[in-house]
Amino acid sequence: MAADIVTNASEEPKAYGSAPGRWSGYARELFASRRPPVLGSVDPDKIEAAAREKLKDSPGSFGFVFGNAGSGETYRNNRAAFGKWQIVPRMLRDVTHRTIETTLFGVPHPSPLIIAPIGCQGILHEDGELATARAAEKLEIPIILSGASTRSIEAVANANGTGHRWYQLYWPVNDGITLSLLRRAKTSGYSALVVTVDTMAIGWRPFDVDSAFLPFLHSVGIQVALSDPEFMKAQGFDPDADTDIPEFPYDPLKLDELYLKGDEKTRRGVRLAAAWGQQAVNGVFRTWEHLKFLRQNWDNTLIVKGIVSVEDAELAIDNGVDAIVVSNHGGRQVDGSISTLLALERIMQSPKVKAAQASGKFTVLFDSGVRSGADIFRAIAIGAQGILLGRTYAYALAVAGQAGVEAHIKSILAEFELTLGLSGYRSIREIQGKAGEVMIKVE
Repeated sequence: MAADIVTNASEEPKAYGSAPGRWSGYARELFASRRPPVLGSVDPDKIEAAAREKLKDSPGSFGFVFGNAGSGETYRNNRAAFGKWQIVPRMLRDVTHRTIETTLFGVPHPSPLIIAPIGCQGILHEDGELATARAAEKLEIPIILSGASTRSIEAVANANGTGHRWYQLYWPVNDGITLSLLRRAKTSGYSALVVTVDTMAIGWRPFDVDSAFLPFLHSVGIQVALSDPEFMKAQGFDPDADTDIPEFPYDPLKLDELYLKGDEKTRRGVRLAAAWGQQAVNGVFRTWEHLKFLRQNWDNTLIVKGIVSVEDAELAIDNGVDAIVVSNHGGRQVDGSISTLLALERIMQSPKVKAAQASGKFTVLFDSGVRSGADIFRAIAIGAQGILLGRTYAYALAVAGQAGVEAHIKSILAEFELTLGLSGYRSIREIQGKAGEVMIKVE
């Protein structure tokens, strides 16, 4: 009988549980398989729990992704803000055929989803960023490579193949090194530069502090720097090869012991990590005036990530930025910060931002707190044009590598596409920026 179910479900476009649409059909696939999902569940809370279990012998690695700033208030604010916006579904509309396709910076995409930059993925899974990059190419989802990657710019580009990729810059103090990173990103096919401006220093993160867990100290997560010719030349070395990657699983105690025993490779890594720490995320705070340097030396799309105030959004327009990511770094930087959904709401009330967005000269992206298709719906309705997905795909990576990332992205987009249709809409265009028409806000 199970075989009959699989055959009928795959051949019949109107099979039970199905819904036309590129992503909605994933539900039919799961029903037809007669097996649990790749990740054991499509529930993000259960995927998070599975990742915790998978990394139980390396709790610091799980905590590195899971942890928040201070008491975790900002993370909770991010999640609570979504619950204040309730979708008002419309009935008896012909939404049988739907699409969640969109266009960002002149490039068509099958969905508004973007894989957010998350550093040190090599402590979560042996394939690290390469697995995520391959999943992104397969699903045609843009990926933002973290400047704290455990793989080089070039290695991730190769893994991503014909996919769409952007590069996140953790801004070095040395202009020569910055220009080298920009050249490498451009040569490797990264079409946008994402400048993270909310992490000039690492926030107060109790989980990491309590466990003294910081992979960068052992040169894990600085592979972009170790493979950079300008940085390595300044240290008296040739750049590392793409195959020079951190050992998995990451074991800080083992590396501490090797260091104390005088292991040269370990000591070299620690020295280089200290040198890179003098370049990036070290408490040197940049200004809008400094941003001109990047605008002058990057002729493709320039995105500033980490904006939560209306004034800063307007300053981004004044300074020639192509887009902003409304983000509080997932609640990892400032405890007690404004939630990103509330920040998005306030920013989209700016006549200057709305006019720039309407003209096609300015794009508003959203990050922090997204865990469901309904969350994507809400953020787009408030005004976002693209949605960054963060922690939950990292948990999926830890559980099942590339297959896990693919499964999670497919499930969240299936949920979004279904939510769109069940709410009475056929496309993103029908809800984008129309929060007052498609939702109500409750306090």
